[in-house]
Amino acid sequence: MLRHELLKNLHRLLSPRNYLEIGVRKGKSLALSRARTIAVDPFYEVDREVRCDLHLVRTTSDEFFARRFPLAHFDEPVIDLAFIDGMHLAEYALRDVINVERYCHAGSVIVIDDMLPRTVEEAGRTRRGAAVKGAWAGDVYKMIAAFRSLRPELVCLEVDTKPTGTVVLLNPDAGATGLADAYDELVAEYVVADPQHVPAEILGRTRAVSPTDVVEAPIWEGLRAVRGQADDRARPEVQRLLRGSGLLGV
Repeated sequence: MLRHELLKNLHRLLSPRNYLEIGVRKGKSLALSRARTIAVDPFYEVDREVRCDLHLVRTTSDEFFARRFPLAHFDEPVIDLAFIDGMHLAEYALRDVINVERYCHAGSVIVIDDMLPRTVEEAGRTRRGAAVKGAWAGDVYKMIAAFRSLRPELVCLEVDTKPTGTVVLLNPDAGATGLADAYDELVAEYVVADPQHVPAEILGRTRAVSPTDVVEAPIWEGLRAVRGQADDRARPEVQRLLRGSGLLGV
């Protein structure tokens, strides 16, 4: 399954009230949305029809989140579904995750692209090594270890999508600070010269789940149902759904 097929299915299953996209380019993923949408990219070149209530923002994600009311286009400042496909460097993507999660509720879903590079060249911090094959995932895969060690309650599903893999984050917590607190230390580890050391489990996708299993998991109706509920009521229900989903064995 291609990454855009997964995202299309998530739109269908979640029927999100709103959708945030970081990294637009020509608008292929943006065109999937029918919800009220905010899309952020300093260099977008949308070349297709978009059929949603859209705020298209030509700026960086850092500048966008520095605004006083970045989600003013939404009815309330919460995010149901987010897709992060911005700068392919770990320190930028980690800031995007931290900033997005601050506006999430227990039933929100965050999708991150390019998380499972197929080669060391694709995982480089520059495009040079990957240019021959035409794909560049960058080193955003490095965030997976931080999610698992610093935020064990944040469910991190590595998903075997084509071409360069995705991660789906479930059970986000707007009040969590583990990633932000460790940001400077993590960046010091992330910013190293190519070639990158890519773990074998990333290259081999040994922990990755099938996108079909994700789509068919019995959780999506329940995630829709907890919207608007207080966190102390919604979170135990989300955790119960995930325990029974069959997705947590990786």
